[in-house]
Amino acid sequence: MSERKKIAAIVTTYRPESHADVIVTKFLKGFPSDEGVLEPRVDIVSMYVDQFFSNDLSRRFAAEHNVPIFQSIVGAMTLGGNELAVDGVLLIGEHGDYAWNEKEQHMYPRKYFLEQICGVMATSKRGVPVFNDKHLSYNWRDAKWMYDRMRSLNAPFMAGSSLVTCWRSPFLEHPKETPLREALAVSYSGLDVYGFHALETLQCMVERRVGGETGVAAVTCLEGDAVWQSADRGEWPLDLAETALAHIPDKPEGDMRSKTPNPALFVVEYRDGFKGYVLLLTGYIEHFAYAGRLQSGEVQATQFFLAVQQPHAHFTYLGLNAEEMFVTGKPSYPVERTLLTTGTLEAALDSRYQGYVRLETPHLDVKYTSFDKVPWRPTAPRPQPSAHIVQYPQSASDRDWW
Repeated sequence: MSERKKIAAIVTTYRPESHADVIVTKFLKGFPSDEGVLEPRVDIVSMYVDQFFSNDLSRRFAAEHNVPIFQSIVGAMTLGGNELAVDGVLLIGEHGDYAWNEKEQHMYPRKYFLEQICGVMATSKRGVPVFNDKHLSYNWRDAKWMYDRMRSLNAPFMAGSSLVTCWRSPFLEHPKETPLREALAVSYSGLDVYGFHALETLQCMVERRVGGETGVAAVTCLEGDAVWQSADRGEWPLDLAETALAHIPDKPEGDMRSKTPNPALFVVEYRDGFKGYVLLLTGYIEHFAYAGRLQSGEVQATQFFLAVQQPHAHFTYLGLNAEEMFVTGKPSYPVERTLLTTGTLEAALDSRYQGYVRLETPHLDVKYTSFDKVPWRPTAPRPQPSAHIVQYPQSASDRDWW
């Protein structure tokens, strides 16, 4: 048996239901899955926590699992020594008290964290796998730097949303080289925080079209009545939205137009002529779904289902795929997907900020081939009871995991 890999957890904050909690805690205590609780195959050996709050969990869990919390990222990477002493990194720059800018982007320090992580790897002349939770950065310049820097160190890199490995009902995965004509994802909530998840939902499906991914040529954001006016002009496929919504069994009664106070739409024009759409229906739904039209005219659709109750078991499968990379040294799916969705999201928010204009995006010439098979994903249409084995009392400070 080879020695278990040592993993550093570099996080912004670690409090109940933060992304550090729903990811790192599983690496410490086990992954609640449809098949039961899966024991971690790697060890969290250090933490860096940027912000501590009154309901902090890191100190308690670190003490329970004998994991030191270091005062710097360098310390967590070197275990207090002079060179790299870990075999992989969980970089979770989500949640915490960080500024928003005028475009309503949350300015998390993911690039700043990765700069230091890469600095230690570079001076130690050894690259190790890094998993970056959610999009790479709130801006393209930093995201592209992160991607290029990891490539320069020959370090495996993964990133992205839990949506791509959550439950699908019915299960739908386009075969590679599927002749897609157009596709649409529906979602809800803030354009920055959940617009990213919706773009990943769309992208993990459409990257499997004929020719693979070629990049994005232009992005437009619409909001409010302009969304419906655009639909009435036939500028985006309203029928795909209706088909996607039909796969959400507990959606509210009534028409999406009358039930959505302020809809938003991202129009994504790809470099090969393909078009994708993200429709955010905040106030009407609280789910994700997808519909794609083939060149034959056939429409295929599915709901992307999240286990939103504790312990947020959809993060199990995201975590297991990151763990797979730590064990094998091979990313479970291409980081280029998240590089592209990062830039697409920024372009959509720029379009909105500049008055809902169409923005050409020559810099988003991201080409890649989709995965052959994702190592870890749920097989049932809904979470099985074993995925909810972890119980959480009302008091977050007195949680009983088992």
